[in-house]
Amino acid sequence: MFFGSDKKSKPQNRIDSLIGAGTKIEGNIIFSGGLRVDGGIKGNISEASDQPSTLVLSEQARIEGVIRVSHVVVNGAVIGPVHAHEYVELQSKSRVTGDVFYKTLEMHVGAIIEGKLVHREDDAAAQSIEAEPVVSG
Repeated sequence: MFFGSDKKSKPQNRIDSLIGAGTKIEGNIIFSGGLRVDGGIKGNISEASDQPSTLVLSEQARIEGVIRVSHVVVNGAVIGPVHAHEYVELQSKSRVTGDVFYKTLEMHVGAIIEGKLVHREDDAAAQSIEAEPVVSG
């Protein structure tokens, strides 16, 4: 469990699973711990309930779907909304086509967002904002 605010805002360093550069997945993914994506996913990505997680998208990664995780680091392409319960880092090669919901945001020079940036102040407000259809894979 997290106790300090600094520990809550930064993503975990541990990667438990990898989707390689030559891999393409069609379907939804639910994971816990850390997931790094170098390939392509057409489907939604979410963390297992009550399990804080970190999603890392490399420069080669391409996601088409809804992302719902605690921490996300993006350096690739996302087509769909990004819902981060805690922390979003948009690195210089990131390209997001969709709204980004965040509690803490770090955005590097060169990152592109075609959508809204929506700050999450509390879970109740975020739940009402996030009530949108889920893309099926």
